[in-house]
Amino acid sequence: MLQIPDSLIVNYSASPQVYKRGMAYYRSGRIKSIRIQEDKEIIYSVVRGRQDYDVRIEFDDDGIFQSAECTCPASRKYWGHCKHIVAVLLHLKWLKEHDGFRTITAKRTAREIFHYFQYSPSAERTPVTLEPIYEFRPDAEEDYGVSSLLSFRIGENRMYVVRNMRKFLEDLENGNSIYFGKQFTYDPDWHTFPEELGSLIDFLHELHQVSGLDKGYHYYSSGLFHDKYICLTDALVKRFFSIMGDQSFRAILHGRVCDDVRVRREAVPVQFSVDKEGEDLAMNIELADSIHNLTADGTYILVGTRVYRPPVDQIRNIMPFVSIMNRTGSRKLLFTGEDRERFVSEVLPHAERVGSVQASDSVDQMVEREPLEAKIYFDREGEGIRAHVLFQYGERKIDPFDPERHSPVSEKSGKILIRDMDTERKVLSLFEKYSFRVCPHGVYLEEEENIFSFFHTGLFQLQQVAEVYYSKDFRVIVHNKLTYSAGIRLSADTDLLEFTFDIGGIRSSELDRIFEALREKKRYYRLKDGSFLPLDSSELDGLAEMTEHLGIRDRDLRNGTLEMPKYRALYLDRQLQDFGVQDVQEDDAFRDMVRDIRKPGEIHANTPESLKETLRDYQQLGFKWLKTLSRYGMGGILADDMGLGKTLQVLTLLLSDKEEGCGEPSLVVAPTSLVCNWQEEVRKFVPDLSTLLLIGNRSERGELMEQIPEADLVITSYPLIRRDKESYQKFTFRYCIIDEAQHIKNPASQGAKAVKSIHAKRRFALTGTPMENSLSELWSIFDFVMPGYLFSHTKFLSDYEKPIVKERDTDTVEELAKHIKPFILRRLKTDVLKELPEKIESRMVADLTVEQKKVYLAYLARVRGEITAEIDRSGYERSQIKILAALTRLRQICCHPGMFLENYRGESGKMLLLDEILSDALGSGHRVLLFSQFTSMLHLIRERLEANRIHTFYLDGNTEVRERGKLVKRFNEGDGEVFLVSLKAGGTGLNLTGADTVIHFDPWWNPAVEDQASDRAYRIGQKKAVHVMRLITKGTIEEKIEHLKEQKRNLTDAVIKPGETFVSRMSKKEVMALFE
Repeated sequence: MLQIPDSLIVNYSASPQVYKRGMAYYRSGRIKSIRIQEDKEIIYSVVRGRQDYDVRIEFDDDGIFQSAECTCPASRKYWGHCKHIVAVLLHLKWLKEHDGFRTITAKRTAREIFHYFQYSPSAERTPVTLEPIYEFRPDAEEDYGVSSLLSFRIGENRMYVVRNMRKFLEDLENGNSIYFGKQFTYDPDWHTFPEELGSLIDFLHELHQVSGLDKGYHYYSSGLFHDKYICLTDALVKRFFSIMGDQSFRAILHGRVCDDVRVRREAVPVQFSVDKEGEDLAMNIELADSIHNLTADGTYILVGTRVYRPPVDQIRNIMPFVSIMNRTGSRKLLFTGEDRERFVSEVLPHAERVGSVQASDSVDQMVEREPLEAKIYFDREGEGIRAHVLFQYGERKIDPFDPERHSPVSEKSGKILIRDMDTERKVLSLFEKYSFRVCPHGVYLEEEENIFSFFHTGLFQLQQVAEVYYSKDFRVIVHNKLTYSAGIRLSADTDLLEFTFDIGGIRSSELDRIFEALREKKRYYRLKDGSFLPLDSSELDGLAEMTEHLGIRDRDLRNGTLEMPKYRALYLDRQLQDFGVQDVQEDDAFRDMVRDIRKPGEIHANTPESLKETLRDYQQLGFKWLKTLSRYGMGGILADDMGLGKTLQVLTLLLSDKEEGCGEPSLVVAPTSLVCNWQEEVRKFVPDLSTLLLIGNRSERGELMEQIPEADLVITSYPLIRRDKESYQKFTFRYCIIDEAQHIKNPASQGAKAVKSIHAKRRFALTGTPMENSLSELWSIFDFVMPGYLFSHTKFLSDYEKPIVKERDTDTVEELAKHIKPFILRRLKTDVLKELPEKIESRMVADLTVEQKKVYLAYLARVRGEITAEIDRSGYERSQIKILAALTRLRQICCHPGMFLENYRGESGKMLLLDEILSDALGSGHRVLLFSQFTSMLHLIRERLEANRIHTFYLDGNTEVRERGKLVKRFNEGDGEVFLVSLKAGGTGLNLTGADTVIHFDPWWNPAVEDQASDRAYRIGQKKAVHVMRLITKGTIEEKIEHLKEQKRNLTDAVIKPGETFVSRMSKKEVMALFE
């Protein structure tokens, strides 16, 4: 079934106008015929236009669209589908929805069924038997390198030996017929293996594939197959027996053919008999047959003709007996003299784990059985610890470290003690594991690191197998379980947070050294009382990390109570929750502040009566968020998407404060182009606020400043506040609000320094792009909003920007997000403005013209060598200006070489594409907003449009503020067809909803800047669908810029939710790739 979603038809159309024309063709019945090729998903159609045009559309076998062609001139000339293809696709979609493909689908299905049964082999294939034969031949080691071999027989009624395993598996893998004799040829089309052989067949396929991996390896290339045999290593023996499971198989064991062999998953039936022979002890291993290890580790054992897979415990204990039997050829073990006692004490217990032991009466009278009680006595010795180890069996006590080792023979009874050697070894191995040294009558441990390791983890293990005792003088405490508690209060006297925390009663005077040990990656800290504090606690790590992120100095920890600005409240509260600190005492003031900032929608705030009907729900929330931060003396960043009314939300705050009796003036700093816009917004929404527009020459501004105390709102621009910085020092404002806050993204700029020098009780920043190119831009805005919140710039660079940008540290990204989240409010239009029309975005690709391509390639070849030489001579960092100049020139050539070549008389691919786009757009009644970074390009476009008698408006950085307002107003009222705007001048603050088509003539490095420019048209008040087109020149630097932008789209989104993206500083590798 064909897949024809709406997105396929819309997105592949050459333009929205072409889509509309295609829709008109479809509705007016211009499609004369439709023919579908039955054996393939290819549709042929004839569409009536000025003449009849042939359309061919191809889908794959799954119904997914592949390609479309049309014989009309437009289809060959432009990117995207022409109106004839659009019309056919719409018709096919209608046929699909109205079951118009039913007959064709039925015919195709029937043909597939007929083809399958006509050419496929019979479904009733004959089963054949493939019989494995396992062969164990110890003498085969010399010829084959292994003692286990595997061969096969195959057939229907009569069985045939597979004489060449390698060839057999190759034919099986390739689906070839295999001749075995006159009566039998294996044919994969007519024969099949029974289902129960599936795992075995898979095993053979794997062996064949492994054998072909690398012919250079001797074993796999030649040793795996020998004529009819597969040579089984230990691993392959285990795999074969595992596959056989409980199935029987044929085996040849020591030359004897055995049928119905099965792997027995049980203990080997072994019996031992122990008797006295004179003064000696003899052990006989009672086995009816010979015993051999089929694998070196004893996983599979052959006893006579029976294959066993014994339990792990039996394997470990039976191996020494099997090894000695096979080496000596005898089943009798003789123990003489002192070896008798060790045999009874140490060997006999292992034999009892292997099988049953029959001891004669005379032997029974020689042995003594008592349960083991392992006892450990710890005492202090100097700076270390000493342990005395005692193994007690009834009344018998054995010191394993006694130089005069205790005899296993009792002095009283003369009997030999059977010892629990496994448990004894477990005890002693623990002391060895933790580096104890042997000393007279015990073991000794001196190094502090080892003492901590033992008591931190080893002591618990020791207590599982022994009883542990301590002397009165011995006291080693390891705080393995700590309790954490914290207290937070908001002081009414200092307006600061007071934070206290307690770690299991540990003195606060030691906390700085504990955190220092943590930073040094130590495993423990030894407290002044001699006890150990393990440093592997997640809570302790969290607290240390938190104090570091908060810039708390070690010496501050000694006081027990930490004072910090109250803007740390939400971060502190979140961190304590994340670290799992259960016991947190919070006072009401702190709890209320955290709740209000986290849930501003729930606070009570007096919305001005005059604005209640004006504000949308999300704007009400934004106002309450601003009000909440203001109430607690904090600032924030209102980072709503462009066009969501950030200005109105701030004006609501100012009017609310005035109605509550606040008479102090507030200051707004905005780009020059937006100063008058602020004044208009005040007149429109809050005329009760007295406004002072502080512009004009120096003398005029000086006179206006005298009126500041009487104004509710003072509005000025970034350039003017730089000049008037000193004059503002005598004023203190209730609020200092900066619009388009990215203007202070460079913390070292004079504009940023001037704005930050303003005296204000609270500060807010408005911006749709908190970050454009680096994290330092975000730091600079926060440094204005709440100085010190993100610490010093140096600390921010080392703790955040470097780990995030250079090292891609996701943990640091999350940490920064925790800090800034409470103080950034960001909503997207798609989330809050459901009534906005659709925004369609597309890339339009243009080819370089012949003349343009010659210029581009010539310049690229020249500049590539120059850049390489410059970097070699001056280094990458010092070559930045030359690199940027070269990149800019290449981008200009993509736009139009005439921007810098006076004698260029050729055309531009983009300009030709623009001609076609504007012809369609303006012809369909659309109005266009066109952006370019280059004013010289805008001049070329303006000349071309005016020559074509297209009514054009023009705006760049040199356009006067008042003139801008007039142009915008006229365009929105319907005057003009195309508005040309420089990206820098028109990217912010303009409302151009009169346009419904946006064209970005040349791509900019930062997609957020492009989006902000596009949203001059796509904002509140827009009633039509907006089509945003980005013109890209194929095969040039512009395509690489687009690719680079896609690669860099993650950082802002990770830090600021939901966020935009930005291009951070490019590496040398990225830059050089642009010149390839």
